[in-house]
Amino acid sequence: MNCLEQLLETHDVLLVDGATGTELFRTNLQPGDAPERLNVLLPDIIVANHTGYIEAGSDIILTNSFGGTAYRLRLHDLDNQVFEINKAAAANARAAADAADRTVLVAGSMGPTGELLVPMGSLTSEAAVDAFASQASGLAAGGADMLWIETMSSLEEAEAAVVGAQSVCELPIVATFSFDTAGRTMMGVTGRDVAERLLPLGVAAVGCNCGANLTDSELAVAQMREAAPDALLVSKANAGIPVWQGAELAYSGSPEVMAAHAYRARGAGARIIGACCGSNAEHIAHMADVLAGRSEVPDVEAPEASSVGTARTRRRRSR
Repeated sequence: MNCLEQLLETHDVLLVDGATGTELFRTNLQPGDAPERLNVLLPDIIVANHTGYIEAGSDIILTNSFGGTAYRLRLHDLDNQVFEINKAAAANARAAADAADRTVLVAGSMGPTGELLVPMGSLTSEAAVDAFASQASGLAAGGADMLWIETMSSLEEAEAAVVGAQSVCELPIVATFSFDTAGRTMMGVTGRDVAERLLPLGVAAVGCNCGANLTDSELAVAQMREAAPDALLVSKANAGIPVWQGAELAYSGSPEVMAAHAYRARGAGARIIGACCGSNAEHIAHMADVLAGRSEVPDVEAPEASSVGTARTRRRRSR
């Protein structure tokens, strides 16, 4: 029995944290900077962000390592520090989790490389496996309880991430995809595709995260449940739709909107629920109250599906 299954023996639903990248940009991170650098330069800031989510009710916190492969870190001349940065990211989250008065699990975040695999691009599957293996090694060394492969669009890249992670450690793996193009990922993958391709690899859970709108995320979870009724499913959607307000990118999903979404996501089959870009501890606290039955489900509708142009505003993101 893995750590997720153990915790679910005493929990109906596990609550994940909210955004990391968009929260850091509101405080210490400047445009163009690497969020992962702060794990080493300003660890107290990262620990505080994790602690805020734990206090809001999160049972699982994701490390600040979304762009932690050599390919992403190379954009900031940090590709020679993959192990050190990922180890620090996991250690920061571990410190926050261990200070809690209850069990909180640390999930090592592993986002896409930003490269296209052959034949569409130049990245070979072997190189992708190696990149994810290097990242997973650091996260495991820093104390992660599991590895969390997220915001994937390509089944092939997700498979490379799973294989790479499994080659260096035995931690349970969660894999989530971003559904943002008419109910599919930008590579055309459906929720059913995810369940049918990833679960046979031995991952502990599959699901969705990020995405252009809440409706597509909820649909993806429902498709996964239909394809694999007994699978452990995850929903960690953006706080509504990203829209430009002058020079600022804002998200339309209020804490009430996300709390209502969390209720619907549980009804669709998800037992691990959180929030992604644009969310903060207030969103998570509202979701926790509704899922625990301490508050009524807000009487709000999911925001309408975004346009193609709006969806593209979140392509370069940092969870």
